[in-house]
Amino acid sequence: MPAEFVELHQETPDKRRIKQLAEAYKDGKIVIIPTDTIYAVSCDLYNKKSIDTLCKLLGKKPNKANLSLLCKDLTDLATYCKPLSNPVFKLMKRVLPGPYTFILTATNEVSKRFKSNKRTVGIRVPDSEIVHALVVELGNPIVSSSIHSEDEILDYITDPSEIYEVWKHQVHYVVDGGVGRNQGSTVVDCTEKVPYVIREGLGLDALL
Repeated sequence: MPAEFVELHQETPDKRRIKQLAEAYKDGKIVIIPTDTIYAVSCDLYNKKSIDTLCKLLGKKPNKANLSLLCKDLTDLATYCKPLSNPVFKLMKRVLPGPYTFILTATNEVSKRFKSNKRTVGIRVPDSEIVHALVVELGNPIVSSSIHSEDEILDYITDPSEIYEVWKHQVHYVVDGGVGRNQGSTVVDCTEKVPYVIREGLGLDALL
């Protein structure tokens, strides 16, 4: 059965639809969602079956997959990341929400959820009302990975209708939040004493 195509307004997403999608996450469903950068394939952090399914879709093992946690804010950071230095925390507070992925040292809770010896975790707080609403309704972060294009020229698929055609038999829902960006987040590794950019993306100028 093909995925359901769900249209949501980026600024004021429909609460009934958000609730429906949150329930789908809890049931282990895989959902493609817009962020403040590119579209992402995602699942519930607290559903082991869906994490396995997501990793299988990506062709990766849980400890090797490039997965990030989508969060509403930094409130529960201590659950998933080991204590941060003051400079790192101040940097995150300054630029988030925004198009950044911060690589941090993971806690045992992350290893437990991924059933692997996962030492680091990517943390995202996107500037997206859809993501915020989903995380709040779900009650915990969402596991996500960027959707790449198979086109040799394009890195990412930006049109949700095209995304649906490619993924409709692999996921359960595709959320249309408008045309996505064609550039990923800036990735900052904060596992060493001095943070450094390991991938240049949107928002890079604000870090310099």
